[in-house]
Amino acid sequence: MAAKDIFHDAVKNALIKENWVITDDPLYLEFGGVDLYVDLGAERIVGAEKDGRKIAVEIKSFI
Repeated sequence: MAAKDIFHDAVKNALIKENWVITDDPLYLEFGGVDLYVDLGAERIVGAEKDGRKIAVEIKSFI
């Protein structure tokens, strides 16, 4: 698993301020027998239907 990017906490806080719930830090995925780690997993409940939206966020800086 890679080290957190210098903007990791800023991105995480921005998602929280926009009412996203951080579900995983990092998000672990297995795809085609390969283990993958994405910086953040988040979800947000949308509308009265409670139809959840989910995202995976990979954070990179080139500083």
